[in-house]
Amino acid sequence: MQTSSVLAQAHYNQRIVADMAVVKNTPLTPLTYEQVCNETLDSLSEYFEELVESAPHLKAADVSCSDGVLTVQFGQPYGTYVINRQIPNLQIWLSSPTSGPKRYDFHEGRWVYRHDGVSLHELLNKEISKIVKQEVHFLNCAYSGKNPDQ
Repeated sequence: MQTSSVLAQAHYNQRIVADMAVVKNTPLTPLTYEQVCNETLDSLSEYFEELVESAPHLKAADVSCSDGVLTVQFGQPYGTYVINRQIPNLQIWLSSPTSGPKRYDFHEGRWVYRHDGVSLHELLNKEISKIVKQEVHFLNCAYSGKNPDQ
């Protein structure tokens, strides 16, 4: 990463940490949900783009994010991931070609699948590292619940 990019990411992370402190201790309102969702999807989208660009075997992959829907098309044999907001439920939904559909609730500053307690970011770390064939760090993205002191 270039120095300006690192500084921009550090500033972004500081803002997210400050926002998380407020959101973590407050009930999720529709307005807060929209803010958290947008920042989550934007952060994930940017990171997916970096990963795809740095993986030589994924030249045909495509990342798009529009109107609350993040689509990552890895191509064959990996498939397509779709992460989208569900405003009526105040959730983020994931469609994964590996683990199937999941619905995530915002709990204590992170998106958690209530059936197994695994966060969206943790699941992406596990699945996407196998596709891009390198270690990934989705826990550095917005609203992963990562402790800023770690």
